[in-house]
This record gives sequence, structure tokens and C-alpha cells, in this order.
Amino acid sequence: MFERLIVTGGCGFIGSNFIRFLRQHRPSIAITNIDCLSYSGNLENLAGLEGDARYRFIKADIGDAGTMKSALAGADAIVHFAAESHVDRSLMDSRPFVQTNVLGTQTLLDAARHARLKRFVHVSTDEVYGSLPLDRPEFRFTEDSPIRPSSPYAASKAASDLLVHAFHHTFGLDAVITRCSNNFGPYQFPEKVIPLFVTNLLEGKQVPLYGDGLNVRDWIHVDDHCEAILAVLERGRAGQVYNIGADNEHSNLDLTHSLLRLMNRGPEFIRHVEDRPGHDRRYAIDSSKIAAELGWRASRSAWPAALEATVAWYTSNATWWRHIRSGEYRSFYDTLYANRPAAMA
Repeated sequence: MFERLIVTGGCGFIGSNFIRFLRQHRPSIAITNIDCLSYSGNLENLAGLEGDARYRFIKADIGDAGTMKSALAGADAIVHFAAESHVDRSLMDSRPFVQTNVLGTQTLLDAARHARLKRFVHVSTDEVYGSLPLDRPEFRFTEDSPIRPSSPYAASKAASDLLVHAFHHTFGLDAVITRCSNNFGPYQFPEKVIPLFVTNLLEGKQVPLYGDGLNVRDWIHVDDHCEAILAVLERGRAGQVYNIGADNEHSNLDLTHSLLRLMNRGPEFIRHVEDRPGHDRRYAIDSSKIAAELGWRASRSAWPAALEATVAWYTSNATWWRHIRSGEYRSFYDTLYANRPAAMA
């Protein structure tokens, strides 16, 4: 259906897994990966694709209007992952989140209109809905739930969602929005809770657990998420929102104890720390719409098997995360690309 696809943020956690998923399941698609290689963008996530004739990398900021206009020319569709995404960082400085998530998305939307793309898939988050009460397990976010973001990060994503909706409604851009629950799996930057806790435990360090640890999240394996995004790209209805979840709810405390069991560590490895401001108590996704319309359901996310496989990946790939902790991964770009000529258009 699509022969030439743009992926933004393809060197990040979900974006790089999506590119790998496409190479396996849609090998005929030519992919252009646009990533500015901010602190969490890592070319090592896509090691092995450098010689692939159907893969091209462009180091660029999505806020660069001229570069985006040139990069999107001739493409069929775009899957937009690029975003500042760490809640704690947004509490310290929200400006980069507005700059990338709002203004960057606006720049891409303008470029997509100019290029007459056939589809714009905007990858968002369940955090735009705000928080659910712990004592009402029957409550879940649907696509019609009100937008009530709690953090600057979530607010910036909500703003970008509204821009995408406006471009569809006003200009007729074929755009679709996905909102997913918490992802886990390989290549996740080790500031996020699962890789942070696993790598700390591998190094014999304690894990920092916020507050009482009772905050609940719906956890989805990144490969399930990638499969859902591909379904939306190929079969989703223009102008629609699709929630993506796995019915895999666990509290942070349960998650921590599960990791301790898998890694043969005791409760003394938990260090309780002060909760972060505005910490949402519960997220839960109703995925019935994407199941009914596109036939997608999560199949890889169930614990303990999926969590055990994730722990095994970080255990077997210590070089990857040690490079990140030391900062060595940032030299990978220079090693591969600094002295290479520009690719042919």
C-alpha cells in the first residue's frame, strides 16, 4: 500500500523497534528515518541496517521546516514518533517539550500538506487523558474520554494531538492518532522504569520506587505496539483516534517485586523516594475500537513471560546499556557517518 515511508524519531525506543518490525514484516517498504539524535536517540538501536538499500537515515530536527519539506517530498506516508517523552524531565524544564512535541509536530503537518502525503500517523500516549481512580477498576480510557493532561509532557502531547485533528478537519489531511499505554521491551533508554530497575539490579544497586508504589499502569510489549501501529497505518480510518493497550495492569510496587523475583534480589534493594508532583494514579486503556475495526489484539505482552524475556534481553545486552550510561553511544554517529558523503536523494 505504501512504498516510501517516513519515520520520525526512529532512533528512539519505539521508533527503532517499529523500523525493525517493518524490515521483518514489510521488507519492500523504503524507510527514511529522521532523528535529531537528542540524548535518547541512539543509532546503535538500528545497528545492521546501515547497508540496507531500502533504509536511509537523516540527522535533522523536525522543527527545521526546510529540511522537513525536502525530506517528505516523494514520500507516501509518515509515522511520527519523534517527541520529548520523559515526564520527570518535563517537570524540570517544559520548554523542550513544547518546542519538539507541539512546534515540531506543526512543522511536520505543514510539510505533510505540502507533500500531499497519503497518511499521517501521529503516535501519542494515554497520558493525555489524565488519571483514573484506583478504586474504580471498571473505568478505562476510551477514545471519547476527555483530555485532561496532568504533566507538562502530557499537555504537550495533547496539544500536538489537537493540531493533528485540526489539520485533518480543516485541510483534509489524512491523519490518524494512536494513544498507547506504557511500553516495555528491548532498546528502551534506561531512564524509564523497567530498564532503569533492571540495569540497577544487574549492577547491584537499589531501585528508586516513587511514593507508595501503588500507581497502576497498563503495560504493553513494544512489538505489540508496533503491530498495532502498522494496522492503523494500513487500515485505520482517517480522522480517527485508536487506543492501544494490552489489558496488562500492574502497580509499580508489583512490577518492582516481579523484577526482584526474576533477578533473585530481596526487598532490601527497594529504595522508597519522594513521589513526583502530580503523579497520575492509574492508566487503563480500552482497546475495543481497534479490535473491532482492525482486528488487532495484544498477543506478546502477558506477564511473567514477556517481562522475563525483557529482563533476559538487558542481561544479554549489557554492552548496549553500558554505552548509554557512559555516554559512549553518542560517538556511534561520528564513527558511522561523520566522514561519509551525503546520500543520493
